Amino acid sequence: MRLATLVKATILFFTFTIYSFSLSAGATASIENYITVGAEQIEKYLPQLKGKNIGLVVNQTSNVFDEHLVDILLKNNIDIKMIFSPEHGFRGNRDAGEKFDSSVDTKTGIPLVSLYSKNRKPSLTTMKELDVIVFDIQDVGVRFYTYISTMHYMMEAAADAGVEFIILDRPNPNGSFVDGPILEKEFSSFVGMHPIPLLHGMTVGELALMIIGEGWLTTEKELALSVVRVKNYQRYLAYVLPIKPSPNLPNTRSIYLYPSLAFFEATPVSIGRGTAFPFQVIGHDNITIGDFSFTPISTPGAASKPKFMNIMLQGEDLRLVDSQGLNLRFILHWYKAFAEQKVTFFNSPQFMDKLAGTDKLRKAIIEGQSEEQIKLSWRAGITKFKQKRQPYLLYD
Repeated sequence: MRLATLVKATILFFTFTIYSFSLSAGATASIENYITVGAEQIEKYLPQLKGKNIGLVVNQTSNVFDEHLVDILLKNNIDIKMIFSPEHGFRGNRDAGEKFDSSVDTKTGIPLVSLYSKNRKPSLTTMKELDVIVFDIQDVGVRFYTYISTMHYMMEAAADAGVEFIILDRPNPNGSFVDGPILEKEFSSFVGMHPIPLLHGMTVGELALMIIGEGWLTTEKELALSVVRVKNYQRYLAYVLPIKPSPNLPNTRSIYLYPSLAFFEATPVSIGRGTAFPFQVIGHDNITIGDFSFTPISTPGAASKPKFMNIMLQGEDLRLVDSQGLNLRFILHWYKAFAEQKVTFFNSPQFMDKLAGTDKLRKAIIEGQSEEQIKLSWRAGITKFKQKRQPYLLYD
């Protein structure tokens, strides 16, 4: 049973821009309107860390200017006791789904605590060594992207241990979209923990506020939460990530296609893992749509035998396709092609339902419903979600 959590969330509003991070594609603006992510506003959170025992939840995206947050904090004599590593590891070079043990960072000598092994949540004993947790990871705004699940468990652990929690917020590259089915409780898993749409349109800071405010943490303890807001961020602006958030999302096109193509992970169809263009192509060795050929191989980020390794596939090249938000056309067309050949498409139906947060999407596809019919079934849930999330939004 989930217990309501008392809220003591402090939102930090800042007005000082210290670095021009990234402009929206095609936009023109004065230097005062450049986006400034939370981590760049060093003078706003550094005083909260001085003289305290610090734990960091960071990865390769946790950069300030051209330096990693870890290096910046060490230069400022911050006592980093440990670094907590999410999926893909501290350096962002591990395969999707690859479990790894705790270790020590060879560069800094700081202990690395794995949050992607048999334990997804640190022990109370570990947390008691700390005064403050800093979370600074670039998310992509899709419910089954596991960084927000890691954030959830770290928030719970911090609350139980009485440790302060600071989020250095970053933009959501899919922030202008709210779409997809609301997760149903019986389909909750590490690839979907919260009753939110597949595309929720929130930053991690906003989502953290909602997690607390809606009582989604399984603890009665109070969490002291601070969110360092992004300056000049607006949800509708395009945002180009300066560093790939995980090995198989190498560019903006892959990030835009990710919410639509990830469903193919529950099918025998390849979406380009093991190529230079993951989440930008679709292919199969027998049943095909399109005439683009590619051959998956063992590559960094897909080293552990990607689907159809060393086999030439044929299908669709989506690298020039203008697709954003949640596009069901791809999976509907490929399901139809498999059904016509009487070949099983959803060969991992339970995983499909976990990704979707419901079994209704899979069943609707099998029934032959159109994209319009399927999306209409989500409309009421999305409307209620938008109303529920309103008090937690920090940006226009």
